This record gives sequence, C-alpha cells and structure tokens, in this order.
Amino acid sequence: MIELNSVSKSFGNSLVLNNLSFTVPEGKTYALLGLSGSGKTTALKLLSGLYYADQGSVRVQGIDVLPKNINQVRKLIGQVIQDGGLFPHLSAYENVAILGQELKWSKDKIRLRIDELLQLTQLTSTQLERYPRQLSGGQRQRVGIMRALLTNPPILLLDEPLGALDPITRFDLQNELKELCEKLKKTTLLVTHDLFEAGHLAHSILLLRQGKILQQGNLLDLLKNPVDLFVKKFVESQRHSMENVK
Repeated sequence: MIELNSVSKSFGNSLVLNNLSFTVPEGKTYALLGLSGSGKTTALKLLSGLYYADQGSVRVQGIDVLPKNINQVRKLIGQVIQDGGLFPHLSAYENVAILGQELKWSKDKIRLRIDELLQLTQLTSTQLERYPRQLSGGQRQRVGIMRALLTNPPILLLDEPLGALDPITRFDLQNELKELCEKLKKTTLLVTHDLFEAGHLAHSILLLRQGKILQQGNLLDLLKNPVDLFVKKFVESQRHSMENVK
C-alpha cells in the first residue's frame, strides 16, 4: 500500500532523507519515530505529493507519486495533523464537509456520511456546529479525524496527531485511535516522537536518524535489542522519563 524505494530528498545543502526504503502492508499501522529533523514528516509529505523525491520512487497503492498522478494519489489518502489543522473561519461541520463539497457530493450524502463518522469519533452534532476555537483540543482532533475519513480513503497519514494534547486527553485518544484503525482496517503511517505511543498504536516501528532507518521492529525489539548506542540512548531517555517521575 505504501512504498518508498531508495528515496533521497534534500533542501539546499541539507540531506533530509538518505536512501530511505520501507513498505507498509495493507491494513497495518506503522510508526516513523525519531528526533526532530530525522526526516519523519518529510517522508509523509512525499507520500501526499507536497514534496517529490530527488532520487528513488514513492508509490501509493502501486501508483507513483508524481505530478501527473497526484490527484489520483490524494484520493487514496486521508491526513490528520497536529491540533486537527482546521480552518478557523469554518464551523466544525463545514471543516468536515469541505472535501465532499469539492467532490460535488450532495448535501444529503455529506450529512449521512458525517452522521456515520459522529458515531465513530464520539462527537455530537451540537459540537459540530461550533467553531474550532470553541472546541477542546481533543474535540478539534476528532474533527480532524472525521475530515480525514470523510471519503473513506484506504490510507491514513498521521503527523503528530496527538502532540498538542494534554496527557489525559492524549491517553484517551490513543486508545480511540487504535480501536478506530483496527475497526476500519486502514493502512496507516504515523509520525511521532513518543516511543510508547508508537508502541501502542503501531504494528511496527521505524526509528529514523538523519534520514535513514536505524532499526525496525516492535516496541519490545527496541527496548530489549537496540542495534546501536543511539537507539539505546533514545529508548533509555524515554523510558527514564517514565520510570523516574518523583
């Protein structure tokens, strides 16, 4: 469903992705993990055609992500970014409905689909009448998830979707997002800095450093069998913060 083959991407003199290769099988959730600047978000943007690879190939459901194919590719993808990425001048309902309107869906079709998504995301029709500034962080993120799912795309790209939330809301949404991905069987690629969030949500974790994959595996693989000193320090720094709270 998702393929990056020997992909490199530079911005000026800065090499952000360095011969990066990985695949995400259908119906699985994979997580890109790493420090800021490791290339995680750039990889996501290559999949959605916001950037194009300098070298190598990027494919979504077998389609090359190239300018000539980008409209076809984007119909296969739903995206969720930090804090929902909502338009502040539109109501929550209008934010969710906007893609349906662009696709010339009827008002009834949009309304029926939004009613289905309300049940999935535990929001109410009253909340959808509000503007983003009138919603909590968790509610805004649920609206962002609804918007990503409106057209029922087979692939979800999640860029730090829970990073701006308080710990309790983040914990709740982690569980909701996991249940949602399992129920809908979407192919999902998640970007996060949080090792334990990656371990909770993903079938496989790809730990990046300077645009390369240092290690791939599940949470236990990274905890028990780090492949080098950087992986060991990355894991220990997050585990230490969890285990040594006074």
